[in-house]
Order: sequence, then C-alpha cells, then structure tokens
Amino acid sequence: MPPLDLRLGIDVGGTNTDAVVLDPNDRLLARAKVPTTPDVTTGIARAIASAVEPLEVDRRRITHAMLGTTHATNAVLERRRLHRVAVLRLGAPATFAVRPLFGWPEDLRAAVSAGEAIVEGGIEFDGREIVPLAADDVSRFAASVAGRAQAVAISSVFAPVSADHELAARDLVRKELGDVHVSLSHEIGSIGLLERENATVLNAALAGVAQDVARAFRSALRACDLDPVTYFAQNDGTLMDLEYALRFPVLTIGSGPANSIRGAVHLTGMSDAIVVDVGGTSTDVGVVVRGFPRESSTGVEIGGIKTNFRMPDLVTIALGGGTIVRSGSEGVTVGPDSVGYRLSEEGLVFGGSTPTLTDAAVAAGRLELGNHAIPAGLRALLDAALARAEAALADAVDRVKTSREPRPLIAVGGGSALVPDSLPGVSDIRRPEHFDVANAIGAAIASVSGEVDRIFNLGPGGRAAAVDEAVSEARDRAVAAGASPATVEIVELEEIPLTYLINPAVRIRAKAAGPLDT
Repeated sequence: MPPLDLRLGIDVGGTNTDAVVLDPNDRLLARAKVPTTPDVTTGIARAIASAVEPLEVDRRRITHAMLGTTHATNAVLERRRLHRVAVLRLGAPATFAVRPLFGWPEDLRAAVSAGEAIVEGGIEFDGREIVPLAADDVSRFAASVAGRAQAVAISSVFAPVSADHELAARDLVRKELGDVHVSLSHEIGSIGLLERENATVLNAALAGVAQDVARAFRSALRACDLDPVTYFAQNDGTLMDLEYALRFPVLTIGSGPANSIRGAVHLTGMSDAIVVDVGGTSTDVGVVVRGFPRESSTGVEIGGIKTNFRMPDLVTIALGGGTIVRSGSEGVTVGPDSVGYRLSEEGLVFGGSTPTLTDAAVAAGRLELGNHAIPAGLRALLDAALARAEAALADAVDRVKTSREPRPLIAVGGGSALVPDSLPGVSDIRRPEHFDVANAIGAAIASVSGEVDRIFNLGPGGRAAAVDEAVSEARDRAVAAGASPATVEIVELEEIPLTYLINPAVRIRAKAAGPLDT
C-alpha cells in the first residue's frame, strides 16, 4: 500500500455530487460541486475530473480515494438492481411462528426473494446447540434454488454468540452453488433474530450494486489517470476498504449524513454540537458526540424493513434548496417534492419557472445565486415559504436535543443558507468555510472502524476475559477494514448484564477506530 499523501473525497447527494482533495495535513487543495446525474456514476466522474484538473501538484500524489454514495439506499427504496436472494434460517423448530421476510413490503419481497426455508439448527444464549444443524436439509434447499439465487443470506438463532452453524451452512451452500455471494448474520447485525435476518438479506441483495459501484468508481478514477487505494464511507462516519465494502454493502446506507457530521467537526474543531446538513432535497439534523455521530439506540427502518444495525441518530425532513414552493387553496406549501439535480434548470433565479426554497433564500438576501430576477409577484409566496422552512428546522433541532440547555449548531451543506441566524434552543450558529462540501471532506478525513455487539458467557475468566475478547475482536475488525494496527483505539465500550439466566452472561458492544493504514 502506498504511503498516505493526497486524499480524494467524493460524496453523492440527491442534487449534487461533491469532490475534494486534501493534503497530508488535511488542508483543502481543490474542490468541485457538479449536479448529480440520473445514473449517478457519470456525476462521480465529472466531480473527480473537476476537482483534479485544477491541481497544481502531480495528480499521481493522490494515494487514497474515499466515496460516500447513495447507491445502496436508492436501490432499496426504488426496488432496482437488487440480487435475488435465497433466505435460509437455522432455527427449526423454535422459529416456525414467524416466517423469513415477515413484514416486508410485498413489492420488495417479490423483487428480492429467490426462496425461503427454515431448517433445524440454532444456538442457545450460552452457546449450546438448540438442535443439531440439519445439514441434509441445507444442501437440499441450496440445490432447489440453483439457477434462481444470485446470493444467499444465512441467519441462525443466537449466531452472535456462536457462528458455528452459520459457517457450516455456508460451506454446504457453496458445495451446491459454487462461489456465490453468501451473507452471514453474525457478521452484520446484533442480537435479535428477525431484524438481524432482515439486515443480512438486504446485504446479500445489495452485493451486485456494490460491485457495479466499485467498478464505476475505479473506471472514473482511471479516466483521470488516478490509481489510488479506494475506500467506501459507512454509516458510522468511518471508512472501509473496497473488499470489505463488497462483502458488507449494507453498511454504506446512511453514509452521507455521517460524512457531513464528520466534515462539520473537522471544519470547526468542535467535538460536541448539533449539525444541520441542508442539501438540495432533504435536511439531516444530527448530533456529534466526542467527534463522532451520535448513534441511534434503536434499530433503523430502511425501505419499510426493520433492521438492527447501528445508524446515526438523525431527524430527516423533506427540506432542501430544491424543495418546491406552491400556493393553493390550503395556503403556502413547502415540498415535500424537490426539483433535485434539475435546480439549475428549473429554479426561478436560473431562468426556470418553478419556485424553490433556493429562490426564497435569494429573495431574502441570504444567498447570491443565479442570473435572473425573481418576479415581484412571487416574493410574498417565497417569504411565507421561508418562514415555514425555518419553523420546520426549529422543530427538527428540538427533536434531536436531549436537554433544555442551549447547544451550539453547525450549519453545512449547499442549502444551509436556509438556516436562520438564530433558532430556539441554540446558543450560536457556526457557518464554517467550505461548508457546502463538508460531506466530501468528511469522507476524506474519516478514520476506519470495527465493531462487535454480542452476548458473552462469563466463564472461568469472568467479566475481564469477556471484555478482552470483545475489544480484541473489534480491533481485528477495524484492521480488516483498513485501519493501521498500531494506532487503533477503542472509542466505545458498553456492557449490559443479562439477568434471570442460569449461567451469568453479559452483552458487550465494543467499537474500535483508527486512521488509515499507511
């Protein structure tokens, strides 16, 4: 791996795709913002070219490139480009009451499922078998989906305690289906069978999307005569290397807001604050704690599916620079639809005919943009829309706060002119330089992480041995994702004792993070 020198950060949003180049001291050397294209990939290539071409240093010094992308999220929401997945649960007879993919929207289940089965197997909370794994049933199921399944998702009862049954089932599946993509639940989700199973199926369904994005990313880099080590941003504001991302594409969901929060921290030097990221289509309001996004304490719903892997704790509202403003029988309405990447064609200040919140910001004197005057007859409409937008922002900020004490707020994103100079419950508002490319900066400066969340039985070594094992496994996962072994640190450690059990046990969550391996 080449020594770390210049870094290229790219972030794909619903309206714009941003790219930045940082030097070894994290100083910004170049930046670009181009409209996101319908196929997304073309926009990535244009952003890279626009950022790299003005560089006054040798572009071959770009040794690392980081991408935050909405490809995975869009694929799930739009039900497109998803792999057909054979869903195998190791849990008979204990889990027959609820079938796999229970509660999935029917259109998504139809797009993803290549067959579902529950066979005997599974683990008790203390690591003992519920029943032995039904190896013959696993092989028969694999044979039955041959030719239909592009990927396989395997989940087992209490797999985070012991992965033995999942690993054995994987080997049996590959004997029947060859080198097919296999997602194992113990590598993806935490405790909770159904939500962990859902996340595992999503991961398998997204395997093809990840391969397409990786191929396009490499192609765009080659077109600019670049050959850096490539990373993908993941949903906790850290990075994973390309091979890790191909194994776990579901972890890229939510990477955009996490990048913005990390970028806001870098641009202001503040490690505890509220962050408001206003894009062209939506606004994400989150909280940064000790330099990292505050994580949700509950599972996250993605495309109508409940999962249990950690995501940033966000309030997202349909409010952005491209949000459409209307006047009707019910008065002034703001969104929820947006002109998105067509803002430069449809906005009033660009000569279009669609009133947007960008036009409202220009009319209020908060923003200088475009080359067309706003019709006088629309100013009252735009002023009323801006007032509604401010009220929605104030409500979103209030919803992420956990105390009545005023907190500082960092406003970033291309549409952050919509954030007023004061909001209830906010002590002061920071608008850092380069606020509009904070997301791409967040991707470029991110560290690499690994996480463990499972139940440990307190054997002869007791609590100390369990904590040591969790910490060691989290460090190993961070290194596997691309972190420097010498500098990985434990940044979060959480213990939850489990009561009313015959054998003492504890749930331990450990997270390790460190800079890129140079």
